[in-house]
Amino acid sequence: MSEKYQYQERQVVPMPNKEFGVGTGRTSGYASFFLGFLSVLGVLAFLYPEYLTTAELREVYDAQVLQNVLKYGMYFSLFFGLVTFFLRKRRLMGFAGIALTGVAFILGGYSVPIGDVADKPLALGVDWLILAFLLSTVIFTTLEKLFPKYKEQVILRKEWQLDFFYFCINHLLISAVILVGNYVASVFDFAVSDSLRQTVQSLPLAVQVVMVLLIADFILYWEHRMFHESSKLWRIHAVHHSVETMDWLAGSRGHVIQVFIERTLVIVPLYLIAPDKAALDIYVTFAALQAIVIHCNLGISFGPLKYIFVTPQFHHWHHSSEHPAIDTNYAAHTTLFDRLFGTYHFPGKHWPAHYGTTVRLPRDYIGQMKYPFSKDRKQPDDVAS
Repeated sequence: MSEKYQYQERQVVPMPNKEFGVGTGRTSGYASFFLGFLSVLGVLAFLYPEYLTTAELREVYDAQVLQNVLKYGMYFSLFFGLVTFFLRKRRLMGFAGIALTGVAFILGGYSVPIGDVADKPLALGVDWLILAFLLSTVIFTTLEKLFPKYKEQVILRKEWQLDFFYFCINHLLISAVILVGNYVASVFDFAVSDSLRQTVQSLPLAVQVVMVLLIADFILYWEHRMFHESSKLWRIHAVHHSVETMDWLAGSRGHVIQVFIERTLVIVPLYLIAPDKAALDIYVTFAALQAIVIHCNLGISFGPLKYIFVTPQFHHWHHSSEHPAIDTNYAAHTTLFDRLFGTYHFPGKHWPAHYGTTVRLPRDYIGQMKYPFSKDRKQPDDVAS
């Protein structure tokens, strides 16, 4: 079928009124607003760290360093807000940023005392949200502007607000996801083999990393395929595939039920083999970065690596609503299992012309959360993406 298919170029409609440019006030306005917003969250996290930060991430960062980052973020928010007034453009955004930063100062600003934190079983991952958003915005937005697949695609593309909301929810719930995953893994204590764990941990670190990567990829492949081939599960997974413009933020869209299922299914086998913490840390870092990269608007070819690892071009085809791409490219990390099980689709230099689902889902968060359980939902003839 794919050999007869006439591949087309994707047509991206220019949106000059959404472009970030010098003198438009858009860059300074949004910078002021988001820095002000993150400043308020940062101060609250320092005020109530036991409820708004996660023990796992607190082990990694230095709170004093982050408090200095908060200080500069607050002052830059004020600076960018004033720039909007100087340019006489986006003043509302600038005012909102200045107002939010003012609230941050009133709450204590960057002078909130830092002390010992009592661990709570459940906490909102505000620290995850702040750090992930800052780093992702700087790194991936820069990459998408330097090496775009579609140069005409703007940062403020359609539905970016919806995907930003998903981004926030997913990071705030990280503590709950970890708690549920660890609980489910503990149910399998009866299957733990000390000899297996010792054998795994005796392997070289590089071998452990490859082992973890392939095991996780195998589990994620079949989990992903199950969500596509089961009509009931597809209704949940269709939320992720409802995105119609691909960029680094697009990967955040996903039904909360799937988020919990996906993480738990990966945690269990890794818990049973118990590789070194260093191997797990390397895998988690690689997986987190790859999950963002493969959704990016990146035109980098990746050379021969694209035939081994999942790359943007490979995964973009998974999100395509074009017939040859439907139900293909399930893997999260490598192309191995798609090749082995006959679901590999990589038509040379071609990229998708269309993204999304064959039947359009609601375009708001509540509507998409309710979609899998809605009695009046439409049933697509084909599973799209």
